[in-house]
Amino acid sequence: MFLSEDGELYSCGLDNLQDSSDVLSSERLYPEKINEFLDQTVIDVATGPDHVLVLTSRGDVWAWGNNSEGILGFGHNVPVPKPKIIPNLSDKNIKQIATSRTHCAAWTAEPFSRDSTNISHNDLPTTIPYQYGYLQQYKIASIAVRMKCLQQFSNILYTCWQMIPFNMFKFDWSNIKRWHWLADKRLKYLYTNKVIKLPLMKVISRTMNQGQNYGPQIIVKRLSSNGTNLCIFEQVAKQIVKINAELLRLPSRAWKVKLVGEGADDAGGVFDDTIAQMMEELQSQTVKLLVLTPNGRNETGYNQDRYLFNSKMKRNKQLLLFQFLGILFGVAIRTKKPLALPLSPLIWKMIIGESLNLSDLEENDIYYAQNLISIQNIHQTGVTEDNFEEAIPFLYMTGTDWMDNTVPLVPNGHYVSVTYSNRLKFCELALKQRFHEMDDQILAVRRGLAAIVPLPLLTFQTAENLERMICGLPNISIPVLKTIVRYREMDENSQVVQWLWDILNDFSDSEKVLFLRFVCGRSRLPSNLSDFSQHFQIIKVEDKIDGLPTAQTCFFQLRLTDYSSRAVFEEKLKYAINNCRTIDMDNYMLFRNTDVDSDDDLDMMIES
Repeated sequence: MFLSEDGELYSCGLDNLQDSSDVLSSERLYPEKINEFLDQTVIDVATGPDHVLVLTSRGDVWAWGNNSEGILGFGHNVPVPKPKIIPNLSDKNIKQIATSRTHCAAWTAEPFSRDSTNISHNDLPTTIPYQYGYLQQYKIASIAVRMKCLQQFSNILYTCWQMIPFNMFKFDWSNIKRWHWLADKRLKYLYTNKVIKLPLMKVISRTMNQGQNYGPQIIVKRLSSNGTNLCIFEQVAKQIVKINAELLRLPSRAWKVKLVGEGADDAGGVFDDTIAQMMEELQSQTVKLLVLTPNGRNETGYNQDRYLFNSKMKRNKQLLLFQFLGILFGVAIRTKKPLALPLSPLIWKMIIGESLNLSDLEENDIYYAQNLISIQNIHQTGVTEDNFEEAIPFLYMTGTDWMDNTVPLVPNGHYVSVTYSNRLKFCELALKQRFHEMDDQILAVRRGLAAIVPLPLLTFQTAENLERMICGLPNISIPVLKTIVRYREMDENSQVVQWLWDILNDFSDSEKVLFLRFVCGRSRLPSNLSDFSQHFQIIKVEDKIDGLPTAQTCFFQLRLTDYSSRAVFEEKLKYAINNCRTIDMDNYMLFRNTDVDSDDDLDMMIES
């Protein structure tokens, strides 16, 4: 479709609804005017996969093409081979139209002009908020002009992002000299959501495996024959890495979990719960893929509760586990179900290829960073080439890795002395060693991530944005839960409901996580309200008073009876969230899920 500045509409190509063969007739090889609009001025056109919307200067909306699910608004689902006016919109004075694979939209608001900043004079504040101290020295009008410039730049970039050679190199288009500046982290913080989110969302939507509720089924056994816990992460990883990644690109459940010996039917809750358990295994060292930051081990500096990748895990089977971790990251982005995995910001920067500097080392290992800084700046303390060896004796070309093991920075580094003249080179090599130590693990994670989502487009993200997409909100917000709640057989004024919110507000952060695990199987909430796929439902059940709360994790439901007092309710709720870790109320599944007799049988099924 082609729209001229004069409002003339042209088209070319194959018309699946009219052509009887796949061979294009000669008159369709070149753009030609569409007859229905010869006497009209077209002001906008929107195209879907196989349908078209057209808006004329009279405010009429025309449509034609495939009409599955009644997408065109004619009141039926029969294909419309030629342009027709949508009757129900004829007197609405429509100003804008849009369409996608499954929806059409029309609205009466005036569109912003192409030269508009989308900021009116009335939208500007009269004073600059105190938290933006750096901006206090500038006039508000000057800031608005700069905002207009930045917004216009993002608009231009959005119109041509598909011209960036994403496929020229497997991962590193941002290393191409012509395009490198677009991935500069200083610039990424200035992009609008139009650049940061829309291209990524479009590609994810186009590559989504539609029409399925869940992906391939896998088998998980959480308890061994002797009653000990089995590692879920390794069980799932062995099965998932063998599956065609295209089958995992689903909007909700990338795979369906069959729990051996448990009364659970996976309608979503088991999928969420097993992923939450895998995140716990990673942090508890059941799976040794992660190590605590040196700051965490030394209890000083930033990121004391964050994790790095274990660079010692570099055998092929171990790297497959990192690849599976990357798959989990991609699944979290597609399903919008975040992972409770507190990785160091350094990891997210490495995944998207951001440049690193000494401050990144300091945020993870402050002692090592301070040592390097003191060696770099030792000349400021009066040390010269003559007395350097006296000031720092027995310093060789060796550094330490993230686990504090000594490593050579050059061949035979244990025998090469650091001198005043080569000290800067020593510091440079020490930084390089730390920042490339986890390259094998990062590459494996990127490989898994790229199998599920368009990795090159993640380069437009900042490290903070990527972490929010994959890990959601670190703290569970009760006010956010309130915005997505729905009540059945009770309302917000019910005594039990009011007690519930009071109790949740008083919960510690760890108790809030346990509550969320209890009601939906997750340990984190998405960062955006629009990413919630279900409402939180609180349901009144007719049962004996002061009964234990129950939940259906697959449907984000909490079921409550009446309680004699707030104290009793709190006691019952705390007992439930602390002791009820098993999804076991689907009793009809107990028979179906007992066809694996031993751990050896399970291993054979997973390996097959």
